[in-house]
Amino acid sequence: MNPASIAAIDAFDGSWMPRLLALSARIRTAARTALLAAIEHGTLDDLMRPHEEGAGDVTYGIDVPTERVLSDWLEEYARVGPLSLLTEDAGWRHAGPDGRGGRLTLASFDHGGPRIVVDPIDGTRNLMADVRSAWTVIGACRPGADAPRQRDVVLGVLTEIPDSRGRIARELFACSGRGAFTRLVDLETERAFDERTLRADDDARADHGYFPFFRYMADLRPAIARVEAAFFARLAQHENAEIRSCYDDQYISNGGQLALLALGKYRMIADLRAELARVRGRPTITSKPYDVSGAIVVAREAGCVITDANGRELDFPLDAVTPIGFVGWHNEATRARLAPHLAAALTDARPER
Repeated sequence: MNPASIAAIDAFDGSWMPRLLALSARIRTAARTALLAAIEHGTLDDLMRPHEEGAGDVTYGIDVPTERVLSDWLEEYARVGPLSLLTEDAGWRHAGPDGRGGRLTLASFDHGGPRIVVDPIDGTRNLMADVRSAWTVIGACRPGADAPRQRDVVLGVLTEIPDSRGRIARELFACSGRGAFTRLVDLETERAFDERTLRADDDARADHGYFPFFRYMADLRPAIARVEAAFFARLAQHENAEIRSCYDDQYISNGGQLALLALGKYRMIADLRAELARVRGRPTITSKPYDVSGAIVVAREAGCVITDANGRELDFPLDAVTPIGFVGWHNEATRARLAPHLAAALTDARPER
């Protein structure tokens, strides 16, 4: 971290941000080592096989080495200080020093240490097939005696895990109330460079950019497509948008989606799975808190607006099971211009139960 970003972060935040960035680098190394070895030995299919059903999602072969890194890191840190760690495979774990150089399991959050949420590979399905980058998503809360919520997250880290052809990784990180930063990392040397402040532009255009509606689950695609079609019809009618230049992108990584939103590559992103499943009264696979917690902090500190599907404040318990949906706008001007059309489209195209 260069002096510009260090000067913006102090106390708890300043001591923990370097640790979280170092942890994300360890995770990236483990994931890419497994990927490159599998490609070299012709065993890529092994990485794509389900390993087990975790607390929040299925883990695959490529997840195993990164989960091991997290467990090792928990063991290392817990010998010197208490903390709570949420992961998709194990849920919340609480640990701290035993006073004899080892660690012990703690009963709750009431230990005086940080509460940290990690998704080591968000975008597993992209990465394990070697088709696109995944992201490590980390959010950290200050000490507290109770289970945290999203509003408690003060640090966010988003680090890219490129596919086998990548040699440069992007890293985005932010502290609540103190702004967001981005930098590049040379994967050959692990040298970070080109660090700069990350700030959304003020362009409120309604076309000539990416405006994706995420349609991961096949059973929800028709319902989401109706909302999407109604939304773009309104943009064409009321905003004179050139719809052929409103590009789609089905990126199976909510962390990656929010990274691209913060970077201005996406002008908006709508993940309506949780909302439409709620309206229909049928469960579906959705994002979970660990997928987006740190990413939301980064996007918001960059100047993006992140809400629930109906434009309300987005807050949720940090756990491994709560269904999460969201809508993200690159900036407030875009939200002000386009959010009314999304609200109308949701009303006009409500799915049947």
